[in-house]
Amino acid sequence: MFQPPGARRRPDRRRASRLAAGATALTIGLAGCAGAGAVGGDGEQIVVAIVSNPQMQDAISLQDHFRAEHPGVDVRFVSLPENEARAKITASVATGGGEFDVVMISNYETPMWAENGWIENLQPYADATEGYEPDDFIPSVREALSVDGDLYSVPFYGESSFLAYRQDLFAERGLEMPDRPTWEDVRELAAELHDPAEDFAGVCLRGLAGWGEVMAPMGTVINTFGGRWFDEGWNAQLDSPEVRAAVETYVDTVQQYGQPGAATSGFGDCLTRFSQGNAAMWYDATSMVSSVEDPASSNVAGDVGYVPAPVSETDAAGWLYSWSLAIPSTSEHKDTAWDFVSWMTDQDYIELVGEELSWERVPPGSRLSTYEIPEYAEVSEAYAEATLTAMGEATQQNTMTEPVPYPGIQFVGIPEFQDLGTRVGQQMSAAIAGQQTVDEALDQAQSFAETVAETYQAGSDAASTTAGGS
Repeated sequence: MFQPPGARRRPDRRRASRLAAGATALTIGLAGCAGAGAVGGDGEQIVVAIVSNPQMQDAISLQDHFRAEHPGVDVRFVSLPENEARAKITASVATGGGEFDVVMISNYETPMWAENGWIENLQPYADATEGYEPDDFIPSVREALSVDGDLYSVPFYGESSFLAYRQDLFAERGLEMPDRPTWEDVRELAAELHDPAEDFAGVCLRGLAGWGEVMAPMGTVINTFGGRWFDEGWNAQLDSPEVRAAVETYVDTVQQYGQPGAATSGFGDCLTRFSQGNAAMWYDATSMVSSVEDPASSNVAGDVGYVPAPVSETDAAGWLYSWSLAIPSTSEHKDTAWDFVSWMTDQDYIELVGEELSWERVPPGSRLSTYEIPEYAEVSEAYAEATLTAMGEATQQNTMTEPVPYPGIQFVGIPEFQDLGTRVGQQMSAAIAGQQTVDEALDQAQSFAETVAETYQAGSDAASTTAGGS
């Protein structure tokens, strides 16, 4: 366990950013991880495994600033697509592989990995680092990354989900977006604006297989239609009428009014399509704003409105998710790893992104103070309130109609869900592609869920027997 020797002083980042930088950190593949930590002279190397998306690529581009503050540290990145990153990071950490000193995980993995002893308790580090202010993290995100009140990973950015729409096109067509749209509203509006002859989609929705891809938005649709993965007795519910109605709505909506090739569209593809002006609406992560509102890369910046996630039977339907940084317990460079983790997740980094890149590209949804920065408040006027509202409403009580025995909104907080969610996601993607019917997809998904449920039903039965005999 880390024993803080006293307050760890943070360098003057603004002054450091003006210093001549050392060599830029390299992006390498997993094969390049052997021998992490060994570099020439008195230097130290750490290997950081991250998910490849725009915010993380920005962090890589700013590494000369970290290098200027820590000239003896060589940071090397393993940057991988989301589905691949999950598999490789989990395999490494679970087996004690030791390839990585810092890993990017989420509020799905954090509580389970902390309980398993796979990642370090970061609370002592955070408390001992002058100016880090862990209490500044958005409360719902902080809670999701904590165990018994201690942070085991710290957020790089946090998100819920909402519906983005082209205000300029709606005005041209005399259409009005409801303040709280339903899925029926979305379908009607998408039908009005869909124009496949012009390669213009009424709505963009993820269809790419993966529990972190298609199942993220589809999971919230299942919730708001009254469905759930398991009931309180751990009986699988994926063939219930409520789940069937939700999946039919999602699949039909994207088939009728969505983008071409939807079954292979993930977050990145939808981001490109919407930002380039090829879709009227997009339901996805609130973190989209960092790219959608960046005029350097988006053709629709300033023309987009944001409303809460579409609903059916509930008052809210957004998810809660955070890409965060953790330190595996196997790392031999924990103090140096924390130097990097704290650099990438504190207030100074937020300002660095704003000043060096643009305020539109600031990682959203991690710190309350971000929304108090005048420059960010100005550029985020269209979406700041919508983002914070969505994150605040993202609870099971607000987004589900029935109680469930597991944590999570767009995921089931059990170890088996990585495999289960992947398998079910493959079935949903195949239905979107027209390779099978929704009924066929759900029948197979139910079978997968029943297999997982058997373990938890057995555990519940054993607990009941023990309680009854005590």
